[in-house]
Amino acid sequence: MIELIPLFLFLCVCLALMLGYPVAFTLAGSALLFAGLGIINGVFDPALLSAMPSRLYGTMTNYTLVAVPLFVLMGVMLEKSRVAEELLENMARACGKLPGGLGISVVLVGMLLAASTGIVGATVVTMGLMSLPTMLKRGYQPSLATGVICATGTLGQIIPPSIALVLLGDVLSSAYQQAQMSQGIFNPSPVSVGDLFMGAVIPGLMLVGMYIAYVLFTAIVSPHKAPRVVETEGVSGWVILKSLVPPVGLIVVVLGSILTGAATPTEAAGVGALGAMLLAASKGKLNLAMIKDVTRSTTKVTGMVFTILIGASLFSLVFRGFGGDELIEAFFADLPGGVFGATLLVMLVIFLLGFILDFIEITFVVVPIVAPVLLTMGVDPVWLGIMIAINLQTSFLTPPFGFALFYLRGVAPDSVATSEIYRGVTPFIVLQLLLLVMLSVWPELATWLPQAFR
Repeated sequence: MIELIPLFLFLCVCLALMLGYPVAFTLAGSALLFAGLGIINGVFDPALLSAMPSRLYGTMTNYTLVAVPLFVLMGVMLEKSRVAEELLENMARACGKLPGGLGISVVLVGMLLAASTGIVGATVVTMGLMSLPTMLKRGYQPSLATGVICATGTLGQIIPPSIALVLLGDVLSSAYQQAQMSQGIFNPSPVSVGDLFMGAVIPGLMLVGMYIAYVLFTAIVSPHKAPRVVETEGVSGWVILKSLVPPVGLIVVVLGSILTGAATPTEAAGVGALGAMLLAASKGKLNLAMIKDVTRSTTKVTGMVFTILIGASLFSLVFRGFGGDELIEAFFADLPGGVFGATLLVMLVIFLLGFILDFIEITFVVVPIVAPVLLTMGVDPVWLGIMIAINLQTSFLTPPFGFALFYLRGVAPDSVATSEIYRGVTPFIVLQLLLLVMLSVWPELATWLPQAFR
């Protein structure tokens, strides 16, 4: 029974989260409760808790994690400066006469917004407020319109620079070092956030291409679902370039500096934050009220991330103190199918947990538990990180609990039924599952680019 204590701890956390308790305090509180009971019953070494201060200090001095508030600031600044709104309007006017042109423009602008914000909720809400009324007014079928917006909004999980990839990269880096040390490799090769960014480029662009192809196919086969906007006025190439170049240029500079090795993700995030402020200033949007709004939003998101990280760190410490890592390792070793069976089970568990937990909780709680075991079994860390990111992206879309569905439901008009939203995301879920299968068959889709830049 004692060896099952880590499992009871994990189930207790999941139950408390489903009851609506705050994530960070649930993680820390459950861990301390089990540790206290373990100390009383002589099954937990209290000396292990003395490692917590050094873990907190390590979090505070983690240079990689400094990128989180900077990327958040960049995204919020671009969102508040209404750059995406102007871009969507011009793209829609330019593509309006194409089959599914408005839907295609939503995918393209959503991709840029996802790359700049990196936060699923912000992208879905912003795109829902900006584009859903226009799409419905232009005669788009509600299910197609809502499906495009939800799916595009979740691109923030996989399109770099992504907050999810920054956090995953940091966690996988520690897990990879731990896995190599356990194998007797005392000079472990590093895996960085930049590696994950490079690994996500090809799968991310493939997913965008698949979305566009689906919208185009639907518009050609069923024109009534995505009618052409024939009355749309033309727009000059100069107007499109003027609205397109600044945000795209900023993203290219940030991402390009990381991919070429000219800057670390943290340094590039600083450039991105400064560039977003200059962009807002060039549009006359930068003022004291906006700065207060942006910094307040950035502080709230950053505070949430780091509070959860602290709670997850304590949870991980206690979980391992009860022998949870050995329990997981033994369980995976007994699974049929070897590495494939273990990876498939982890993907399934993460997919199901995505219904009740946000990507931050899964990254900080689940990934540190399962990743070292999978990496010890020979799984490539970059491939694993991209698979987890796309898997979480899929779970955010899956009815009835997908987070993206809740975000859009909150801003969609009452005339759009919830069943329409569910029906609309189904084809995009299939496309994402298809991409996961393709990555399983051809891991090089995720690993080729990082290896080419080394």
